Amino acid sequence: MEEMLLARTEARLDVAAAVREHAPYVLRSLRHLGVRTADLEDVAQEVFVVLHRRRADWAEARGSVRAWLYGICVRKAQHHRRTLARRPELAVEVERGASDATEARLDARLLAGWVLDQLDDDKRAVFVLFEIEGLRMKEVVEILGCPLKTGYSRLEAARRTVAAAHATARARGWL
Repeated sequence: MEEMLLARTEARLDVAAAVREHAPYVLRSLRHLGVRTADLEDVAQEVFVVLHRRRADWAEARGSVRAWLYGICVRKAQHHRRTLARRPELAVEVERGASDATEARLDARLLAGWVLDQLDDDKRAVFVLFEIEGLRMKEVVEILGCPLKTGYSRLEAARRTVAAAHATARARGWL
């Protein structure tokens, strides 16, 4: 019994170290998952609150902290987008005083966000992890908790949707 308690104590997570190490990753992941720039820090804080609250549940056997954080990011980003859909007045985001270089980056970011917004939550998560974060499909399905074939199926469907969105953007003169 004492060994079990000791093993569980050793597996506890250092939340402060996790925040320092993974904050940029969490912010980047949330942005890719559709969280507005103005809300990134707030939603990231919510992710780390969940990490803190559930730190005793985490164990090395469950996988990496990064993978666990991404799963939390997916759920928080979904909740955030649902909230904005229910309250459209919250979705208005205005960037002021942007330089030409900043405006070009903002336009590219808005276009990338628009393309990713064409994907449903499941396809978006697979696409972001595989194509943007560069994870292997085995890692992607482990993080998302779906079968390997489902992961590949979602990725292929996401690629088709992204290609169609890209064609639409080009036809509209956005590219």
